[in-house]
Amino acid sequence: MKYRQILEILAPCGLSCQKCFANASGAIRRQSAQLRELLGSFDIYAQRFSQFLPVFENYPQFKILLEYFSQADCLGCREGTCKHPDCGVIRCFKSKAVDYCFQCDEFPCDKTNFDSHLLQRWIDMNMRMKSIGVEAFYEETKDLPRYR
Repeated sequence: MKYRQILEILAPCGLSCQKCFANASGAIRRQSAQLRELLGSFDIYAQRFSQFLPVFENYPQFKILLEYFSQADCLGCREGTCKHPDCGVIRCFKSKAVDYCFQCDEFPCDKTNFDSHLLQRWIDMNMRMKSIGVEAFYEETKDLPRYR
């Protein structure tokens, strides 16, 4: 895949926008909508099943989350609709005129506002992109889950 196409998929931090739970054109939204449709009016059955399969007592909460996933509306981090309310990368990458954080002369920095887990992933992803290139990084990670 070409660099310009990858820009539409990978956020400036290196995470895949297409694999995000909030992405309007992502697989999570599509498959959640499909599952919601397949389940139809399952509520009454879940209530009935909960009498002998206690896991179905959680169906109302599951249905709320499934509805949320199926209504995803984010156009991607580069479009300014990032769901992380305090993402420092979104505010920074445009002002620095870079496509990815590793391209910035201040990388790594303390501007991300990420928790320790995401901070380490951010550093690792960007160091890998810097090492092998964006195209090779995309090929290497395109089939991996976003949430790991």
